[in-house]
Amino acid sequence: MPEGTPPTQAVPAGAARQTQSFSWAKLIHFGGAGLLIAAGLAYWLWKPPSLNPMADPQAAEAMALVQTHRARQAPTLRQAVTDRVRAMEQRGQGVRVGEWRVEKQQGPRGEFYLVTINIREEGAKQWFEREYVWQVDLANRSIVPLSMPAEDLMPLGEGGPMSRGGTLFGP
Repeated sequence: MPEGTPPTQAVPAGAARQTQSFSWAKLIHFGGAGLLIAAGLAYWLWKPPSLNPMADPQAAEAMALVQTHRARQAPTLRQAVTDRVRAMEQRGQGVRVGEWRVEKQQGPRGEFYLVTINIREEGAKQWFEREYVWQVDLANRSIVPLSMPAEDLMPLGEGGPMSRGGTLFGP
């Protein structure tokens, strides 16, 4: 070999295949990631309104009416729920608060919304759940408690059908 010429190195056949397969693996990974991002974006754009009830402005208004309605022993119903949970935690009682939910309903007098929140409480031997449910009529801007725990939070004189002896849709 003449001086000054670099020695040629033979490239093994497997190394060329390794470099080529590495690029295919990279391409597959990027393609998979791209598909996941595209699917997530499509889901976000076209998800059904039942999965996001707050996309309905009337549902958001119904929830806001309930959460900001005055309570018996707190400025708002939301604050009353928070105070109850805090009191249970301070007593050392286990408690788990669910999410506020709202759903549109159709009744004999038109459409209305049900606003609910569930609270799981630790009892002496097992956990139990209290469901707070309010019916909201946006046309009349009225809120009626439909469960005993919800009724217990309402101001005196604003009881629901359980305390008045009425039915869910009647007087």
